[in-house]
Amino acid sequence: MWRLAVSNLVQDNVRLLISVGGVALALTLVLFFDAVFAGAQGRLTAYIDHAGADVWVSQQGVRTMHMSASALPASVTDQVRAVPGVGEAVPILYAEDMVRAKGKEYIAYVFGVPDGAPFGGPWRIVAGAAAPGPGEVIIDRAIATQAGLRVGDRVTVLGQQMRIAGLTSGTSSLVSAATFVRMDDFARVRGGGAVVSFVLVKVQPGESPSVVAARLAQRVSGVTVQTREQFAAQERKLVGDMSADIITIMNTAGFLTGLAVIALTMYIATLGRRKEYGVLKAIGVRNGRLYQIVVLQALLSVGLGLIAGLGLTLLLGVLIPRVNEFIVLSVSTASVVRVTVVSAAIAGVAALLPARQLAGLEPVAVIRRG
Repeated sequence: MWRLAVSNLVQDNVRLLISVGGVALALTLVLFFDAVFAGAQGRLTAYIDHAGADVWVSQQGVRTMHMSASALPASVTDQVRAVPGVGEAVPILYAEDMVRAKGKEYIAYVFGVPDGAPFGGPWRIVAGAAAPGPGEVIIDRAIATQAGLRVGDRVTVLGQQMRIAGLTSGTSSLVSAATFVRMDDFARVRGGGAVVSFVLVKVQPGESPSVVAARLAQRVSGVTVQTREQFAAQERKLVGDMSADIITIMNTAGFLTGLAVIALTMYIATLGRRKEYGVLKAIGVRNGRLYQIVVLQALLSVGLGLIAGLGLTLLLGVLIPRVNEFIVLSVSTASVVRVTVVSAAIAGVAALLPARQLAGLEPVAVIRRG
């Protein structure tokens, strides 16, 4: 049966190319939407994931960075350093602001990092200095590319003109990017006294971040303490809750469109082979075996289309960020498995519908109508 199904499938190369191509384009659409949203979610916590902190200390009740404001007395940093198990503690300032350049505005998460901080600053410098100096800023290359900026140009951040000291990469998402300035510059612009936004903690070797986080929560009052994993999970949950409806609608629309194309492609492809199926009936193939051949051919077409669609999606994942770094594609195993299972089921059903009609006809009639 396997050999018969394959030989029947590849008998007409043009028809095979059209059916596999239709499936591939449909699956590319589905995988592309999933990859865009997965990539955007992955970049939401880029700073949290790469800042180098094992534990995050924030104002009491503040569990996220997005849509939140955390303010702690600067003295909290010394209290944190005194807790057993804490290796290093770095205070930072943080605010959501705009990078303004050449008449355009770009949403940015601005981080004020102390001079010489062992972590908390940019982690991937692609041009210029690794840390900003007085009156300087480090922005993401995605913003610089769109605005036509380079190291040495000036932009407005926190309402102040600053010189671009360096460009970083890997901090941008669909609508925003991380920006780094000196903590002293940030504090001078914003004022408000000796205040920090967060304290980033690296635990001592051999210590468990969760254990140290529990100690910090007990010994430092007026704070919320979370491990890096807990903090990132809260951030993803908040943004997911805020955008769940629109993402679900867009993703579902793309998914249903792709499945509709697959169903139509398989339906037409099966009807296109009606003469071959008539010949199979004429030589004594029973309906049950005919159905198996039809389903197997549909699954082979989906399998080839999936390979082509996945390859095209991965290629887009390499090419698109080179054109626009704000868009990042991330193809997950769960997405591939879900698309494979559902598309295979849809293809099988779509192929069986015309096969049932053909199975009820006499072989000679099928051949004549072909």
